[in-house]
Amino acid sequence: MWLLGRCLVLYSKNRNASKIDNFTHATTVEIVWTIVPAIILMIIAVPSFALLYSMDEMLDPAVTLKVVGHQWYWSYEYSDYNYLTKENSGINFDSYMVADDDLDKGQLRLLEVDNRVVLPVNTHIRVLITAADVLHSWAVPSFGVKVDACPGRLNQATLFIKKPGVFYGQCSELCGTNHGFMPICVEAVSLESYTEWLEAKLDL
Repeated sequence: MWLLGRCLVLYSKNRNASKIDNFTHATTVEIVWTIVPAIILMIIAVPSFALLYSMDEMLDPAVTLKVVGHQWYWSYEYSDYNYLTKENSGINFDSYMVADDDLDKGQLRLLEVDNRVVLPVNTHIRVLITAADVLHSWAVPSFGVKVDACPGRLNQATLFIKKPGVFYGQCSELCGTNHGFMPICVEAVSLESYTEWLEAKLDL
């Protein structure tokens, strides 16, 4: 508004009737407003590229979790432990939302599931995500993770959970009529509790 008002006052017809400045460009100003932003962008780019590369860096994971999106539930597979079972099936289970009538006191409506994903804290975890039918998206805001689950494609994410607790998420890609009813529930536990859970699942 200040610039517009200044132009109206300084370059009005009455004020400049006898003298008109005909200029088309100011070379010095144009050089400055081109070079300065370019330098700023280069300064910002250096730490940004370093961060992008470090985000893609994959350390040797201790746990691999495979996630498969279905209409309208999630399937999980801990394939690291296939060799520990007789049928080489590992740990596989489906995770459905708990209906309102089946909720226990303290459980969250539309977020609680019948089979939680159990993961250890302070451990490098690789999550492989895909879908069996249509596009889904495995998203847990507390982890800063939102990865598309695409049929025929395997996407990857890494986790390093620093504290125990129960973390909730939801499918974040419109996938049909029950899109809002396929929540994600991750229970982060200590390494000792995770080992006990594994032994119970594997019947060791």
